[in-house]
Amino acid sequence: MRVSDIVARARALADDLLFPGATAVDSDGAVPDAVLDSLAAAGLYGLTGPVSRGGLGADARTVHAVTEALAGGDLSSTFIFLQHLTVPAMVAGSPLADRYLADLCAGRVRSGIALLAATRPEPVAITARRDGDAFVLDGGVPWVTGWDHVDVVLVAARTPDDVCHFLLVDAETGPTLEVVPQQLVAVQASSTVELRLHGHRVPADRLVRSVPLADWQAADPGNLRTNGSLALGVAARCARLAELPGLDADLAAVRSRLDAAGPAELPGARAAAAALAHRATGLLAVAVGSRSVSRGHPAERLAREAHFLLVFGSRPAIRTALLAELGG
Repeated sequence: MRVSDIVARARALADDLLFPGATAVDSDGAVPDAVLDSLAAAGLYGLTGPVSRGGLGADARTVHAVTEALAGGDLSSTFIFLQHLTVPAMVAGSPLADRYLADLCAGRVRSGIALLAATRPEPVAITARRDGDAFVLDGGVPWVTGWDHVDVVLVAARTPDDVCHFLLVDAETGPTLEVVPQQLVAVQASSTVELRLHGHRVPADRLVRSVPLADWQAADPGNLRTNGSLALGVAARCARLAELPGLDADLAAVRSRLDAAGPAELPGARAAAAALAHRATGLLAVAVGSRSVSRGHPAERLAREAHFLLVFGSRPAIRTALLAELGG
């Protein structure tokens, strides 16, 4: 499939399905399974998977364009979908590829992520110890998205020698695995939970890969680009609703900055994207007038989503740059 076809398909889904239903999704606090089924039917669950396993094999720019398009439709649905994209890419080339990859690409198996033990050096979010034919996990993470919609969660857990082990954990609660729903200002429909593990055993044959913490941390800044597309999607929807063509030029400039940024420049580029979404929702509110403060109007939902994106997926360098962007 051509790149232009993939992106066009995502834009059509955003305009024809996600955005018209976003107010109901927000008020109901739940994303209908049919919405995610439509993304899977369009092949988007295989966006980052290899063509040989039924995926689309999309390059980074296509992933960013699809994410931006969907985020402009409904951020809750996109937030759930986005977590999944990490997993086919990680499973490809791993010992679990034959068992899971085709189903992940087709959306028959859907996944979330819990990677804080790899992205935050201290304190260790989830620890791991080997016990025979299993890893035993203890700890927790405050954010796992899509709990009611995923079959497995890719969990990062660390051993005392600072090696991160990435394991596919069944998304099933029990005596050693519990979840607590988060109450969020936006994307409440994303089924985001706090995950708590207490001596939770995971078969060793669920190990996707093991990576030294130092190696993962060195690569982490380069992984920050995609989340910037969420903010661009919100800002782009505001530009269309408010009919403010000046925002289009700002969007193009920030998008180009994100695309051109290396690891050192990405925190500043991410901050610029979040600040643009924040400003765009303010402009939309002014353009719409008093209706924008009515519960259920798209302007107030988008404003809450932009507020959420000011802190989502942040790092200390992004926070510092964003404070500067906002005049702090």
